[in-house]
Amino acid sequence: MPRHALAFASLAVLATAACGDNRPNSPAEQSPAVSEPAQGVPGQSAPEASADPAPVPAPSAPTPGEQGGASDWRSVASPDDAARLGRLDQAWRLARAQAEDAGFSSQVEALGPLVDPNAGLPGRLQPPPGTYRCRTIKLGTMGEGAGGLAYVQYPAFRCSIELTPGGDLVLTKTTGSQRTRGLLYPHTDRQLVYVGAQAWGADEAGYPAYGQMPERDQIGVLERIGESRWRLVLPWPKQEAKLELMEIVR
Repeated sequence: MPRHALAFASLAVLATAACGDNRPNSPAEQSPAVSEPAQGVPGQSAPEASADPAPVPAPSAPTPGEQGGASDWRSVASPDDAARLGRLDQAWRLARAQAEDAGFSSQVEALGPLVDPNAGLPGRLQPPPGTYRCRTIKLGTMGEGAGGLAYVQYPAFRCSIELTPGGDLVLTKTTGSQRTRGLLYPHTDRQLVYVGAQAWGADEAGYPAYGQMPERDQIGVLERIGESRWRLVLPWPKQEAKLELMEIVR
């Protein structure tokens, strides 16, 4: 090759090297394009951090039951009242005999299953919550030779059955001069045990708690004696009679 041609070629190579490589970068090296959003299109923002989950509320404390929340009447009733209940059969026998001997045989017989000691039926012992009519009958007198009538029947008053949030089954006689309120406890397949207390007169707005005024305390059994018909049997009540019955009907 002529020297002037070689020199020209060398000059061309040097010129190319001096200018550098002006090709675009490779895709792996290119910076991402940054552009403004088109008009009317909202720009993208960084995702917000997820909010903390709402705290789970703590479970509420159970509602305390009446009479200490006991499930067994024996842990609530006084020894004296428990002994009264233990003499239930004797109260039935003596109270009914005294009422009949005093000339009230026809009135007693007319009451039918209400005054039959063996009329209690198994199952469905708990009256459903709601309002009922209650009629009280008192048989016998407190002691032999004691004054007072051996048979007293009162008109129907109003009473209620309530199931509290704490699980207590409460019987309340809400009208009349002798009102009562207490709890019904499981006992046998034919009986619930009632433990309660009386309020006396129109001036008392509330009810004493069991044990607060022992002379007002009551104990007895609740039995189902028919379709939507129950009776509360109170042996040896502390006033007036040997046996007190309360018929409870819808």
